Amino acid sequence: MPHSAPTALPAARLVRETAIDEIHEKIYVAILEHRLHPGTKLGEDRLSNIFNVSRARIREVLARLAHEQVVDLFPQRGAFVAKPSPEQAMDVFAARRIIEPAILQILANNLTPEKIGRLRRHEELEIDAHRRNDRRSVVRLSGEFHQLLAELAGNSALTRTMRELTTLTCLIIFLYDAPTAVSCRADEHTEIIAAIAKRDTGLAERIMLEHLAHIEASLSLDGTAVEVDLEAVFSS
Repeated sequence: MPHSAPTALPAARLVRETAIDEIHEKIYVAILEHRLHPGTKLGEDRLSNIFNVSRARIREVLARLAHEQVVDLFPQRGAFVAKPSPEQAMDVFAARRIIEPAILQILANNLTPEKIGRLRRHEELEIDAHRRNDRRSVVRLSGEFHQLLAELAGNSALTRTMRELTTLTCLIIFLYDAPTAVSCRADEHTEIIAAIAKRDTGLAERIMLEHLAHIEASLSLDGTAVEVDLEAVFSS
């Protein structure tokens, strides 16, 4: 018998998955931009009202964020934006010191003018955000720069890992009061791009390790959770 063509996803399932993706991205970006602080409670009832979806759909989103380690789930207590401990913070930077030089090596071996162009365009966005003193955009774009390096290297597993690690780094920076304008400087990203463009992987790796060291050195490993109005965060 001939094989039948694969059937399309039912419309209801497509709508459900689209809604989950959109809500996931809105919460993720709110965390990345420091609009949701570490330790913020993510109540199912409040989120279901905010996004006008069922609690079951919110639970799916929160479970996905928990899998990515940017949300903590506690029995009988609910979901909270992850609040990395000082030990976890050090683990994140230890992992980044191993992974990011490898990403630069892979990228240098597969470099194209188009990839350099994408890095340059991202650099321009970062410079503009710094010029406008747009702290939220600075935080988000800084994390996205490191994610972009992994994406351009062409390794999907590393891309997923860097998305997780950069989000955790943003939480760590907020929690431990690292001044973003100093800890993730646009000029260091510019230097990394210039070294990659010259295929000088040794220089690129050295700048990257110095860059990570600057971020980690700026941390003050104590902090407290801050109350956040979820409705205000997602009202825009």
